[in-house]
Order: sequence, then structure tokens, then C-alpha cells
Amino acid sequence: MVIKVYVASSTGSVVVKKHQQDVVSFLEANRLSFQEVDITMGEEERLWMCRNIPQDKHPEVGKPLTPQIFNGDRYCGDYGDFFQSKENNGVFAFLGCSSSQALEKS
Repeated sequence: MVIKVYVASSTGSVVVKKHQQDVVSFLEANRLSFQEVDITMGEEERLWMCRNIPQDKHPEVGKPLTPQIFNGDRYCGDYGDFFQSKENNGVFAFLGCSSSQALEKS
């Protein structure tokens, strides 16, 4: 399965940009195969992302912020979930892959 990171290239938020870059940088550094999906380039991608985020992860007001992370069609989480999994040394489980997958690509 391919890890998909939903991002917004035209966001005006410095915090969102940093969060997106943190996720992408981690995946690149660990040589994990992933696809960056820019929701500002097509309505279809944004709608798919929103429909596939569990309802309890939607904010009370507004739309879910990027980055949102999926492994195939399985929702992994948002930046907060990603960060927490890194802090707990559980990021590979969070992503639905093993650390050996990263090593195999080196």
C-alpha cells in the first residue's frame, strides 16, 4: 500500500506548512514510499479526503486541516496523531508499515 499525505500547497498558515513539511521530511528521510496529494489542485481529492476522515476526527467548525495521512484507503491520522506516534516511537505502526520497509529501500 502507498502512504498518501494530503497537503494544501496554497495554505496561508505557516503552522500548517511546517506540519506538512515535517511529515514529508520524515517519510523521505526514512525512504518510505509515499504520494503527496495536493487538495488545492482538484476538488475530487479534497472531497475524497474529507469523506474518508472518521467523523470523530472532523473539527466542530470548519474543515479538517492538512496534513492528513492515509495508507491506501486506511485513515492513519492527522499531524497531531503523527507527532504523538513519533514521540511514542510508534510511527511505523501508525503508518501501517514496518521499519524494515524503510531499510529495504536504502
